[in-house]
Amino acid sequence: MKVAVIYASTTGNTEAMANAINEQVKANGGQTVFGTADSADAQEVLSCDVLLLGSPAMGDEVLEDSVEEFFGQIEGSLSGKKVALFGSYDWGDGQWLRDWEDRVKSCGATITAESLKVHLTPDDSGIAECKAWASKAAA
Repeated sequence: MKVAVIYASTTGNTEAMANAINEQVKANGGQTVFGTADSADAQEVLSCDVLLLGSPAMGDEVLEDSVEEFFGQIEGSLSGKKVALFGSYDWGDGQWLRDWEDRVKSCGATITAESLKVHLTPDDSGIAECKAWASKAAA
C-alpha cells in the first residue's frame, strides 16, 4: 500500500507527529510519500492509496498557509480517495480539524480514522497515539 504523509509544522510539533506516523506506516509494510505541504507533488500524492494530511492549528483555528494552498490543489480530485487528518494545537478544541474533515467529506473522500489532534509537543504517550492512529488510518 502506498501512503502519503504530507504536513506542515511551524514549531516542530506536527512534524514530530508526522515522523511517528510515517515510521509506523513503514513498520506496517507500507510505502510512503513523505514530506511537507510546500514541497509535495500533488500528482504523486494523489497516486497514493491513502492520504494522511497534517496541519497545526493557526490563528483562529485554521489550516497553516502551505497546507491550505496544497489542499486547494488536490481538493477537486479527492472523490473516492481515503483520507485522514492530524495536527497539533495550543488552544481551542480542534475546530480546524472538524472544518477540514467536512471539506474532505464534501469532496467525496472517505475518512479512514477520526482526526488526530495532539496538544503542543507530543510526549511519549502522544507519539504512541500517533502510531496507533497511523495503523488504523492507513489500513
